[in-house]
Amino acid sequence: MSVTIVEKYQVGKSNKVSIRPFFDESMSNMGLERYGQSLMDGVYHEEQLACLEINGVKRYVTGLNEFAPEVKMLPPDEREAKALEIRKAVSELEKELASNFVKVEDEDFWNKVTLLKPDNDDFWGRITLRCGNDPVFLDPVKDPYDLIKLYAIEAGGFSIVAKNLDDAKNRPTPPKFFLDKVEKTASTNTEVKKLRNRALAELQKVFDKSPKKMFLIAKVVDANSAQYKKSTPNDVIYDNMDAFINGLSVEKNKRKTAEQFLEAARLNTEDLRIKAIIKDANYYRFISTKPDGLIYHMASGTSLGKTPNQVLEHLKNPLNQDLMVTIMDQVEDMWNQ
Repeated sequence: MSVTIVEKYQVGKSNKVSIRPFFDESMSNMGLERYGQSLMDGVYHEEQLACLEINGVKRYVTGLNEFAPEVKMLPPDEREAKALEIRKAVSELEKELASNFVKVEDEDFWNKVTLLKPDNDDFWGRITLRCGNDPVFLDPVKDPYDLIKLYAIEAGGFSIVAKNLDDAKNRPTPPKFFLDKVEKTASTNTEVKKLRNRALAELQKVFDKSPKKMFLIAKVVDANSAQYKKSTPNDVIYDNMDAFINGLSVEKNKRKTAEQFLEAARLNTEDLRIKAIIKDANYYRFISTKPDGLIYHMASGTSLGKTPNQVLEHLKNPLNQDLMVTIMDQVEDMWNQ
């Protein structure tokens, strides 16, 4: 379902950088996802800038501290460039907000900073973010407080806002909001579309040239692989794989589904066949994992390995040819039903 969102722009603000609600249309959120919303109408989340306390010393996560752990961990060249960037920003902010002129190259730079020291509780304790369903536009060029918030968000200073769309999508617990820089977000969305289109093109190619390979790919990537028999019409498999790539099956992440399909399509037919055999052999309990963590062929009691990849290598070994033929015969009998 496509959603049309009418944005409310703050007067005088640029629309290139904003904080937007994050929602996944494929995940239920009380139906709000159908309207492009993260929260109920009229509801806002407000959060104070994060603060770490070590040995009784408070340090705010500002993104404007050249001695912060995330800066110290950078390679030397990057660390030096980041420190210079931070000093330039702090110098400008000190000048604008505190009429304090501190030269970037001053050896006593941080001793002369009065307002933006990372432990200045009086200043940083008042920095907050308030977000709702309408985008919050930031204009870091014109508004010094917007610049401060931008640095803080990118440093992880606000837990409710992901630093970008990729970060929002990859967090174990999805955030309510993400920082949107128009070019970056467009690039992320386009990247996924290109990946999906490559997978769909590959699907069409295997459908046209090798229906047998499409059958094996479906066996490998589809969670419900046992539904496919040799008698299953190619059009049904094609339709299911199209839905899989577009995130319309069990797995909803379109990047992940496209990558899984392309990865399977790159395999040679032999490896695809053995992977499909292993997967369905496990489904039909011809092989199974026992309490010792090893996978066994149940009829013979032969140990095959700990993981499907180890089982694959075991069965490809010429010394285990007889066992591979036995398992293949067992599984393909089920495919022929």
